[in-house]
Amino acid sequence: MQPAKFLTGSITRHVINMTTASAVGLIMLFTSDLVDMFFLSQLGHQPLAAAVGFAGTLLFFATAACIGLQVGMGALVARALGASQRLQAGQLCTDVLLFSLFFSLLITAAFAFCIDELLIFIGASGNTLEYALSYSRILLLSTPFLAVGMCGSAALRSLGDAKRSMYVTIMGALVNVALDPLFIFTFGWGIEGAAWASFCSRIVLFVLAMYWLIKTHRLPQHPRWASFKTSIRPVSLIAGPAMLTSLATPLASTYVIKVMATYGDQAVAASAIIGRLIPVTFAVIFALSGAVGPIIGQNAGAGSYDRVRQTVLSAMLLNVVYCLAAWLLLFLLKDIIVAVFDAEGETASLIIFYCQYLVGAFLFSGMLFVANAGFNNLNRAYLATTFNFAKALLGVIPFVAIMSKYFGAPGVLTGEAVAAAVFAIAATVVLLRRIENLKNRL
Repeated sequence: MQPAKFLTGSITRHVINMTTASAVGLIMLFTSDLVDMFFLSQLGHQPLAAAVGFAGTLLFFATAACIGLQVGMGALVARALGASQRLQAGQLCTDVLLFSLFFSLLITAAFAFCIDELLIFIGASGNTLEYALSYSRILLLSTPFLAVGMCGSAALRSLGDAKRSMYVTIMGALVNVALDPLFIFTFGWGIEGAAWASFCSRIVLFVLAMYWLIKTHRLPQHPRWASFKTSIRPVSLIAGPAMLTSLATPLASTYVIKVMATYGDQAVAASAIIGRLIPVTFAVIFALSGAVGPIIGQNAGAGSYDRVRQTVLSAMLLNVVYCLAAWLLLFLLKDIIVAVFDAEGETASLIIFYCQYLVGAFLFSGMLFVANAGFNNLNRAYLATTFNFAKALLGVIPFVAIMSKYFGAPGVLTGEAVAAAVFAIAATVVLLRRIENLKNRL
């Protein structure tokens, strides 16, 4: 039986290699979202960008559930592999894939039932509402493909196969980028064309992840009802809190965009563009949180807590260095970004404000991402949930409310950054103490 990959060798090298491979895939995926926004901006109709902002905020609730299931997959499979229990890892993989399929179908049905009311609630109206509905109704149907595909990709990373996990994301993104101009301009489908391109990309992601997981690694086992029932509890104990953790972000984002909507479509469009710009710029940081999970999980399963601590510290250092470099880059490119998206008025001023003053604050979000990965892989998933909901309810909402009152739309963006700083530092301190306590129990 092949030994778990991350129990030996340089931790820093493992972190960098896993992060780099994941980042390439995520950059492609997030760039495809940015390309959506770019192509739609070329149609010269401001409500289209605002509509994508509203729809994206709402649909991220469904994506957040997929992220939670992905976290559950990664943590359970990695720990089983670290404990040299490959058959159990395979059965857990099968059970989580089934769980993700059933759960995503429920989510899709629930959102389809009330999507009109939800979009109106967060501030969409008029033509913007109609565009957001058209976009959302199409993309929502692809949620089951996204959920199962993301779980399959997480299982590949848990096996240490960062390369194929990267290819899954890259191919999905390339399909999206290739189909966008065809559907939006050639077929004349507009915003619906952007949604169909994303739909097709998610199918590709699903097919490739399942192919490599089943045909190459032969990890999944035959489905067994008895095993599935037994696995529901451990899956729920990690995936449940992880889903709640992920839901904290769209909860805060919903409030933020609702406040932004009071400043008009230009402010919402700026928020939507920044929302697409952040993932591309910080794809390495998003990748970092997913990359360290399997490393922490395998070493925790083997009881190597010195390596777990080293993994966390290496990830934190990479996070700080990268975010400072990204801040400098966006500061230099701020005028180009405004020109590329034909931003004017309030839209342009908010983008420039973000690039000048707030980009560096994303390092606190990165700290919280790494802390989440640590909690989820050390049997303390509820702590990730606690800190993320505390950030949303006790941080983002009050800080945004207060700062927007005095500083307007720029205060909305600043309030988010301040909230992230407070709770990221607290979460990091608690995680390091948790690792030390586990080490002392050995």
